[in-house]
Amino acid sequence: MGDHTGDIRPDAGPGVIRITKAGWLYIAVTLFLGFSAVNTGNNLVYLIVAAFLSFMGISGFFGKRNLAKIEIDVELPEEIFARTSFPLKITLVNNRRFLPAFLIKVRLHDLEILFPFVDAKGRDSRYVSFALDERGISNIGDLRLCSVFPFHFFVRCRRIERLFETVVFPQMKKCGLTDVVVSEKRSKGEQTADRTGYDAEIMSTRDYIKGDPLKYIHWKASARTGQLKTKELSSLYHQPVIIDFDSVPIKSLEEKISCVTYLVVKLFKQNVPVGLRIGGALFASPGKAHGESTRAGRKAMLRRLALYGKDDLGAA
Repeated sequence: MGDHTGDIRPDAGPGVIRITKAGWLYIAVTLFLGFSAVNTGNNLVYLIVAAFLSFMGISGFFGKRNLAKIEIDVELPEEIFARTSFPLKITLVNNRRFLPAFLIKVRLHDLEILFPFVDAKGRDSRYVSFALDERGISNIGDLRLCSVFPFHFFVRCRRIERLFETVVFPQMKKCGLTDVVVSEKRSKGEQTADRTGYDAEIMSTRDYIKGDPLKYIHWKASARTGQLKTKELSSLYHQPVIIDFDSVPIKSLEEKISCVTYLVVKLFKQNVPVGLRIGGALFASPGKAHGESTRAGRKAMLRRLALYGKDDLGAA
């Protein structure tokens, strides 16, 4: 999960009801039969009109109940980059003890996600592709529940006044800065570490384990022993890299932030110890690959870039 929280506020107002084409036709037929019953005094027509009105009343009762005690939960990935699609998980929760929920659409901006059926005390989840345009703190809200249940005469909607807050990292942009930093790293040299990896010289061989890359199978050793053997290679140890944000030769602030974001992500993927000097503060990550501290350091740098220049809190 990312840095987001659900903030529930009081409902802004009642739900919205819109009459469908089928509903307008049904109302027109009902009115026509009602006028006919009054003009003719025919009891059979009165009974038909009463049945039509009862049918409409049932539609209103069950339609309103269908949206009652329904909640929505939104789950976001840990890392979200501006103008980059990400999978958004939307979960519909039915808190009713007995009645299932039918034909409910969740509307989020221009998206519509249909939940055909959610059992009583149950939940159902859907994934949609979503994107946010601006870096910084963003709120995902304006969620609406809509349904045509039970007879498609009316579309009833109810607004969910819940905000999901998250930090959107800057859009990544590949720039020429990568070559400068990589060449600087190489000029300082690379060393091999006494830990296994898939980068440098062969340290030893071991029995093949399911999931090992096929290109690292030691075919000669496998032929001699009659069993598949895998090469164990030493991994490369990279010299630390410090990125001085203020020294990056790009005039546009947004472009500079995007370029530095791309560089930070790229170096982390290469297991290079990275430091970022920005706004008088230094953010550094240890060289321990794939550790919790490394992920925390990466997240702190990306968050700082996301909030840079946005407000007093972000600049702190």
